[in-house]
Amino acid sequence: MYIRRVSFDHPDAVKLNDAVQAEYATRYGDDGDATVMATVDFEPPNGVYLIAYDEDGTPVASGGWRARDANDEGNLDGDAELKRMYVIDAMRGRGLARRILAALEEDARAAGRVRMVLETGAKQPEAVALYESSGYEPCAKFGYYRFHELSLCYAKPLNP
Repeated sequence: MYIRRVSFDHPDAVKLNDAVQAEYATRYGDDGDATVMATVDFEPPNGVYLIAYDEDGTPVASGGWRARDANDEGNLDGDAELKRMYVIDAMRGRGLARRILAALEEDARAAGRVRMVLETGAKQPEAVALYESSGYEPCAKFGYYRFHELSLCYAKPLNP
């Protein structure tokens, strides 16, 4: 497996993003994430988007971060917001999400971000377990879903 930096509008990124949106719809009974994101959000130095590929070159996992500073949705200056962490069903349980998460944290730290934040949902226990076991702690809610009961927000300092 190898991890590659791609544009958020790369065909493989679009494919995995569609898959995660379908999973959100299944788990939450809606059309998925309404968070507005643009390709430019994930362009260095203000963000990055990563895809993990298997030995055959098939995209199997993804994740990105984007710079978020103090705003009316509850972010703080220096935040890096984790987005679109996803692993296809057939590859789950192999540590891919943990590898992508570590790569994203390192990249955000190198870009000068001071805290990684994320929003997930109560119907995603696998995600919650990953983040909590990786040192993330509950924080004040932020973002589009901050007023939703099932929304869970976490943060982790990106100390050097």
